[in-house]
Amino acid sequence: MATKTKLPKWFLDGDPVIYTESEEVQNPFSGECYTLTGDELSMYDYIIGLQWTIDRRGGVMNPATFPLQKQMRKGLDWFRSNNAKAYMVLLD
Repeated sequence: MATKTKLPKWFLDGDPVIYTESEEVQNPFSGECYTLTGDELSMYDYIIGLQWTIDRRGGVMNPATFPLQKQMRKGLDWFRSNNAKAYMVLLD
């Protein structure tokens, strides 16, 4: 039996890691914490992974990272529309 998810098809088509349990996440800069659902945690992990990869591949000014930046923007848009408060605490 498949579980219901709010995650978008474009995300699920990429064979991501899907978390099923809620977990508290801390913003490394502000120290603020927010508890995310499994779906939100899955997308958060994806966004942070993309951010790390973009940085390691030359940053946002490197044209080679533009496809990754586009994916990260889609993830950020999804996150903001699904949990604006968590977005403001963890990703803004």
